[in-house]
Amino acid sequence: MTERNQISNAKSPDLDWSQVRETINMLTLAVAQIESSMKEGEQSVSELTNSFTYVASKLNNLTQTGKALQKADSASQQNIIESIKDESKDIHSQVSNAIIAFQFYDRLTQRLEHVKQDLVSLSNVIGTPEQLYNPMAWSKLQTDIASNYTMEAERIMFEHIMKGATIDQALEIYKHHFDQSSDSSDDSTDDDIELF
Repeated sequence: MTERNQISNAKSPDLDWSQVRETINMLTLAVAQIESSMKEGEQSVSELTNSFTYVASKLNNLTQTGKALQKADSASQQNIIESIKDESKDIHSQVSNAIIAFQFYDRLTQRLEHVKQDLVSLSNVIGTPEQLYNPMAWSKLQTDIASNYTMEAERIMFEHIMKGATIDQALEIYKHHFDQSSDSSDDSTDDDIELF
């Protein structure tokens, strides 16, 4: 048996290579991708809920302020107008946050679509005897899957799972690298998302 850090795989198969291990790795990858996507999706939905609740509250405040403006004398009107400007800026900020949350949700659907495509490709390899026992077919499948990743955290998670990491380990690795890239980026990263 090979050592833990030198597990036989599709890229460097030996007598210990197994399509069963490759299948387990690919299924583990799919589960990890789905779980990480769902967690990010929950965060996006929570952010959207908070943004819409906040905007609704601010719009209610603006309605009340508008009524006060109609009844105010000219001296008080300037203060009320400043208050309306401040409320409007807050609403704009929350709408921007909501747009970002929608973008993350869009990314979630794209990632789940990739998982679906990856599982179809895996099914094709497993369903074709010539490919099932061919390490080159597994290597090509893995290369194709890896080439679809747009985030460094996804590529790192993929590499670790192919080396035998568990789902929990892969998710922790993904979270660590995703959090690092989020903390160290301004508005210009490789992971930027464009709105629809």
